[in-house]
Amino acid sequence: MAAHIEEQQELDNFKYFWKRTGRWIFAVLILAAAAYLGYTVYQNHQAEKNQEAAAVLVGLVEKAQQKADPNAINADLKNLQENYADTISAAQATLMAAATEFDAGRLDIAAGHLQWILKNQNEPLVQALAAQRLAVVYLQQKKYDDALNALNTKVESDFQPLLLETKGDVYAAQGNTAEAAKTYQQALDLLTKESVNRDLLQLKIDAQK
Repeated sequence: MAAHIEEQQELDNFKYFWKRTGRWIFAVLILAAAAYLGYTVYQNHQAEKNQEAAAVLVGLVEKAQQKADPNAINADLKNLQENYADTISAAQATLMAAATEFDAGRLDIAAGHLQWILKNQNEPLVQALAAQRLAVVYLQQKKYDDALNALNTKVESDFQPLLLETKGDVYAAQGNTAEAAKTYQQALDLLTKESVNRDLLQLKIDAQK
């Protein structure tokens, strides 16, 4: 009898609890399900977007290899930048375009491509590469302050040596040997003992003496 009463009290308590809070729990469950569904749809959409962008990139590379009409290549690049700006394919295409323009001596156009990457891409490696290459463009133009500003881009610690070495190159080009040697040393200190770039950095440090 006592057990029956206790069970009835628990049932009454549950009914009271559900009456008071059940609708809110149900609402939370609905929101959680909607959020999960939205995330799944987003992931699927992002995957499709990445595949589409990769296909455009492949077409762009093939046209470049075949030395096709530059307007057709630029159309593919524009498509990637406007419709797939956050994809790695857009970053790769824009880095390629920047390199082509740099090699052709069209430094302002190369700088514009690299600036676009810094504004539209969040991938740490891509950010670091774009910042370093933009600094190299400015260095070629003897725009030393702009180069140093580009190298102040915040990057993950793994990519700091790359930016520091280039910063040392800028100081060296300015004739500031003390700052160059100091910056090269900072880059060297961040490298692992197995890094293949240690010898080159040491040579750069020695050259400032």
